[in-house]
This record gives sequence, structure tokens and C-alpha cells, in this order.
Amino acid sequence: MIASLLQERRSIRKYQQKPLPDDIVAMLQEVALRSPSSRGINPWEFVFITDKAQLAKLAVCKPHGASFLKDAALGIVVCADTRKSDVWIEDCAIAAALLHLAAHSTGLGSCWIQIRQRQYDDAITSEAYIRQTLLLPDYMAVEAILSVGYPDEIKSGHPVSTLEYGKIHLNSYRSA
Repeated sequence: MIASLLQERRSIRKYQQKPLPDDIVAMLQEVALRSPSSRGINPWEFVFITDKAQLAKLAVCKPHGASFLKDAALGIVVCADTRKSDVWIEDCAIAAALLHLAAHSTGLGSCWIQIRQRQYDDAITSEAYIRQTLLLPDYMAVEAILSVGYPDEIKSGHPVSTLEYGKIHLNSYRSA
């Protein structure tokens, strides 16, 4: 089942103007909270945003690659308490990947919006802009935002012929 989700899923940046049912949002929240983390520390936290005005504010968090968030039904800010774990980045990435697959399994589209190490402008990081917009404490780091909604574009999965099998190695990186 997970293999077929991976074969079909694509990043979606165009959304229908249709709200998500509460049960779908609740399912995504449960998926986030069930995400594995190193040593079971669970440093991640999630801000689920359905308010259109708030989504519009977040859609300008960086010059490129976030504007489509304003049209999504849901934004999920994936952040972490950096005091709890030295591998919070990995834990957040695992949770985000599972959220993408869960969204796709219900017919929704989603897209990763990179925040960590991105700039809002020359003086302010995207993370600082989001921290201020969402009133996050200083110890919370923002990894990414996921846009989620009903797709308003159709994308086929990547054909198996485009997969880079040369990046798969058996028993060692290269033969002796």
C-alpha cells in the first residue's frame, strides 16, 4: 500500500477552494502525533492553520516557493523544541513525509515548503518571520510548512523509467 502511494504522489501547488472535513484534519493530526522520533522524544510540534488570513501571511514567508499556500485549505507548520533533541530535523522530516502520504491516501494534494535556512528578506529569516507571525517561543525551530488541500491540478506519478537506479548500491558504494 505505501509503495503505491509513493508511486502516485506528486507535489501539488494548485488547490480547489474547498475546506477539509473535520475528520480528515483530525486524522492528519493523529498521523503527526504517531510519527516516530529518535528515542521516542517527540520534539516536533505542529501548528494546523485553516484561517485564510493566516495562510496568506505565511504564504509570503520567503520570496519564492510559498505563495501557493494562500490557496490551500490547510497549512501545517512543522516545528520542534530544539532543547529536547539533537535530531529534531530528522524527526520533523519523518513526520512531514508521513503527513504527505496520509494526505495523498485521502485524495488530497500537498507540498513541502522549506523554511529552515531560508530568508524572508535580506534581514529576516523565514523562520523568524513565522515565529513572529505564529507567536512561537524562541526555542521552537521551524523545519517546513506543508500545504494541503483538494488538488486543482492533475499530475501523474513519476514513471519508473525516470528513477535513478544508479544511486542504489549493493553491499558497498562501489565494487572493488
